[in-house]
Amino acid sequence: MHSVASAFLALVLAITGLLEMFYYVPTPEKAALSVQTLSYLVPLGGLVRNLHYWAAQLLLIVSAIHLMRIIFTGAYAPPRRFNYLLGLALFVVAILLDFTGYILRWDTGIQWALVVGTNLVKTIPLIGNLLYDLLIGGAEPGQAALIRFYAWHIFGLMLPAFILVGWHAFRVRRDGGIAVPPPSLRTAPERISRFELVRRESLAMIFTGSALLLLATFSPAPIAAPINNISTLSGDASAPWFFLWIQQMLNWGDPFLWGLAVPLI
Repeated sequence: MHSVASAFLALVLAITGLLEMFYYVPTPEKAALSVQTLSYLVPLGGLVRNLHYWAAQLLLIVSAIHLMRIIFTGAYAPPRRFNYLLGLALFVVAILLDFTGYILRWDTGIQWALVVGTNLVKTIPLIGNLLYDLLIGGAEPGQAALIRFYAWHIFGLMLPAFILVGWHAFRVRRDGGIAVPPPSLRTAPERISRFELVRRESLAMIFTGSALLLLATFSPAPIAAPINNISTLSGDASAPWFFLWIQQMLNWGDPFLWGLAVPLI
């Protein structure tokens, strides 16, 4: 029921994200302070933010498990090949959504990802500096960069994500369902009833929602002091957990090779 859990988590992200927008201020001076205000002063604001944070982390984990199941069971092969590519694109969009949302905190906890991540763009041959200017909008991350990350998070990535989710779900239905081959390739006509399918999906949502609520209640989302000097990294600065492998590979040599080329491949 990975697909059901993913859809449920995406719905939680959309609802909690809309609620956070009422208090978030996308300026370098007020972004981190607005996150603190939401977390500590707004009634149930901390719970909303924690739900948003943990839903994003669980979505990546559940999506990765779903992707591995597709690969290990051979479900990426024709006639499901196109839907596999749609799902893979959706997984990449989910990672980018998590990364851009992570940057919007604009506190010392995100400095490594912001500074090192954007500087990696400069290492791209021929067009690196141009892409950096388009991404950051200046010599170093500031107001323009924050607004652009905010726009990408809310519009530039969210809209394609909704389109891909709908398309992906449509193709699952068209290809014959979640767990069985298309009708022309089935050796037996038996399928579970709609009642049983709804029961399993409901249990998956209840289990996912319970786990999410427990995490949001007992494990607060990370929060740190506002950024004072964007170009100065502290000794304990690090990448978000889903990019720690890239941070480690950067110690091996050329930043373009290990920071961009290998991860893209």
